[in-house]
Amino acid sequence: MNGIFATGKSVSFYPIKVIYQRVDTQLDNLLQVGVGVSSRHFKKAVDRNRIKRLLRESYRTQKQLLNFTEAAPTQKVLFFLYVGKELPEAALIQTKMAVALQKISETFK
Repeated sequence: MNGIFATGKSVSFYPIKVIYQRVDTQLDNLLQVGVGVSSRHFKKAVDRNRIKRLLRESYRTQKQLLNFTEAAPTQKVLFFLYVGKELPEAALIQTKMAVALQKISETFK
């Protein structure tokens, strides 16, 4: 995931920001995904870990929305960043993740 913050493109669906890019280097999988939460807004590691767990679970249950239909599959890197300042509800994360995954799927076509 080196350089995704420097060279990747981003799209925001408050409170989730998605940074994505196609990768030319050889990765283990066709898709790498990461999650992150700012320690500036959430001082307690318990809160950051809860938000990251919600993001991962939301991605895991909805990753079928990423239907990449390409003749020659390219490798992609996604990073989901929580940019809100308050602890989120699971339902909010689920709905925003669905919107984000659909939009990312359209941009990679």
